[in-house]
Amino acid sequence: MRLRHIEVIQALLQTGHLGTAAEWLQLPVAEIERTLRDAESQLGFMLFSSVRGRLQATREARELQVEIAHVYEALEPVQRLASSLKQYHAPPLRIICTPPLAQQLLPQSIAALRRRLPDVPCSLLSQPTRDIVRHLLLRESDLGLSLHDPDHADIDCKVIAQGKLQLLAPHGWLQPKQKYISLQDLAGQAMIGLEGHDPLNPALDNKLHALRPAPVIHTRVQTHQMMRSMVEAGEGLAIVDPFTALGARSAGLDMCPLAPAVPISVYALSLKNAEPSPAAQALLAIVTEQAAAMLAS
Repeated sequence: MRLRHIEVIQALLQTGHLGTAAEWLQLPVAEIERTLRDAESQLGFMLFSSVRGRLQATREARELQVEIAHVYEALEPVQRLASSLKQYHAPPLRIICTPPLAQQLLPQSIAALRRRLPDVPCSLLSQPTRDIVRHLLLRESDLGLSLHDPDHADIDCKVIAQGKLQLLAPHGWLQPKQKYISLQDLAGQAMIGLEGHDPLNPALDNKLHALRPAPVIHTRVQTHQMMRSMVEAGEGLAIVDPFTALGARSAGLDMCPLAPAVPISVYALSLKNAEPSPAAQALLAIVTEQAAAMLAS
């Protein structure tokens, strides 16, 4: 079977009508019919039968439909790249970042980049830091953003902004205008935990475990964003990165930094010795500016 056969069969499976399939594919009805007959001749069985003026797929056609869908899925990356090459004569800017940055920092930065470079196509992914490193090493991404230094020999890691870990609490839990909270104040409190150790600050985990009485953790989740959602649901307190904490007050939560402060950095990750594109350089400058503005607020 040729790709044209598959294209016509898929259109007929979707529409059930020669004329509608011809409109979809912008081909004459006679060519659709001729291609169908050619496909059936090569396969040695019928794909459609006419029932009350519509084409009804045979059992064989329905079984082929699953594999035809796989073919279309495999063609999608080729079609996207071809479209970008046609329109922009350049591959898309591929950015990958950890979930907290994907929720807050990156959307605003991409919007700012779009105002500066309106025709640059972008591809965005959200993954843990270990997967960001893998994407960069395989050259599947151009720029990574993380709150964790992967400490990898082949990855260039640059601090572009710094902030502080924040405590999130239900409304009214903190005193009015309270500016910080000490770790000792969290002794015996109900808190939301993370599955495994938090790579953002292992030392903080040890300090929390050393409190007497230790914080009570009934619920553990995978991400800081899920921790914030659990605080909103009244499940307890949580210590999260400052980007996840953004907007907490407008969501009805109390928030403040820890004392002594626990610093956290935003890292830009790239493959060592790789030359960044002008678009990547522009985005990195925007991200640096946006991150500083968000953390300052």
